[in-house]
Amino acid sequence: LALMLILSLDAVFVGMESQITAYIDSTGADVFVAQSGVQNMHMASSALPASTARLVERVEGVSEVTPIRYVANTISVEEREFIAYVIGVPRGAGMGRPRSVVEGTAEIGAGDAILDGPAARAAAAVGDTVRILGRDFRVAGMSRGLGSIFSSIAVVPIDEFPTYGNPDGVSFLLVRGAPGTSADALAARIERDVADVTATTRVTFGRQEIKVINDMATDIVAIMNLVGFVIGLAVMALTVYTATVARRSEYGLLKALGARTSALCRSVLAQAAITVALGLLAGVAFTLLVAIAAPRLDVQLALALNAASIAKAGAVYLLIVALAAVLPIVQIAGIDPAVVFRRKVA
Repeated sequence: LALMLILSLDAVFVGMESQITAYIDSTGADVFVAQSGVQNMHMASSALPASTARLVERVEGVSEVTPIRYVANTISVEEREFIAYVIGVPRGAGMGRPRSVVEGTAEIGAGDAILDGPAARAAAAVGDTVRILGRDFRVAGMSRGLGSIFSSIAVVPIDEFPTYGNPDGVSFLLVRGAPGTSADALAARIERDVADVTATTRVTFGRQEIKVINDMATDIVAIMNLVGFVIGLAVMALTVYTATVARRSEYGLLKALGARTSALCRSVLAQAAITVALGLLAGVAFTLLVAIAAPRLDVQLALALNAASIAKAGAVYLLIVALAAVLPIVQIAGIDPAVVFRRKVA
């Protein structure tokens, strides 16, 4: 149960991080180009002239460039308001559109929008009207996996995206490299050949996004995760310690009959290792079941269990459980075997 607690909380934390970069990861871009100094989307403002796209297209190794506009705003569904990231992409663009459309179409025409997240669940069906950026859009499709429990995603045609006084401006450029081109090398070339831009690989761009969000919003989740971890450690240690103490007289009798303290320690450590292994199996199975069930129950909460989480939990728990189990054996090591034997006989 303790391992189920910590693995589930850790999976929620990792899942939230994966949701933060879901759109970035789904764009298909190798490099994100923004105005100088900008390396993420959330809480950032980037403005590039349309001519920048043409300059980037000329850089060696560039296969495709897609300009997008971006702003944090709201989506109105009937009387409800949803926080959303609104993204404008060219019609028929090869990058930037949702790939996991579950209803409707991924193609956006005049007056169309594709929704993801809480706003998509609130809209009754494809064809409904929602209000985005001060005007009405028709829901052309609904995707899954890009929004989070807190925010929605809306993708609209870039030519229907407000220009805010800069009709030829864009926010970011999504750049795809030619086959065999390294993303790091491509980003370096773009920054070298195009003035006043920052080119960031998709992986680095996602990491920066996670860092910004973590600094702002996930401290509470991190604290919950830490508290769950500590509680799990305490429960495991207390359980194993109590189980070992309950058999202390049996270990003492074995010592009186000639068993070495090292042999008793190996026996207790082996039992601790088996306990942790079985607990990990049960915890992983439970967490995977929850991760599979959540989307089917239409819960906008992603759980992501990775090898690092399992290794961390297993290693720390094994260490704590081993210490809790060996502590009573250390006490037994100081007992006179003859005294233990006489007490047993009596």
